[in-house]
Amino acid sequence: MSTTDLTQLAVGDVVAERTLTFTRDSLVRYAGASGDFNPIHYRDDVAASVDLPGVIAHGMLTMGAAVQPVVDWIGDPARVTDYQVKFTRPVVVDPVDGAEVSVTAKVGAVDVDAGTARIDLTVTFDAATVLGKAQAVVTPA
Repeated sequence: MSTTDLTQLAVGDVVAERTLTFTRDSLVRYAGASGDFNPIHYRDDVAASVDLPGVIAHGMLTMGAAVQPVVDWIGDPARVTDYQVKFTRPVVVDPVDGAEVSVTAKVGAVDVDAGTARIDLTVTFDAATVLGKAQAVVTPA
């Protein structure tokens, strides 16, 4: 679906889908950009020492990447007026294969009077939800 006309949106419409791939290189680049150099994001031994199953992606990297399909669909990042998630599980990034995260964005609610739509995101890794109650509010053109 490519329309951003509120009158054409119905609850349950899928507006975007994407598979995101994170690699260890992605994590290093994100660490440099964000300043988050916590070693659980790049050292297996440190991740294991705090009982993690392996090196994990930064939560904010996962959150930011997950909303990008909505931004692409709506056409302007300024039209995303609210975005919230609950972090439910880590994304473990394998040193060889990386990690694939699936994002499906569906219309959760439409408020024609307010000129907004709530987009509910289903964000999964390894068949488990990693961002719970992931919702973006958008104001279509």
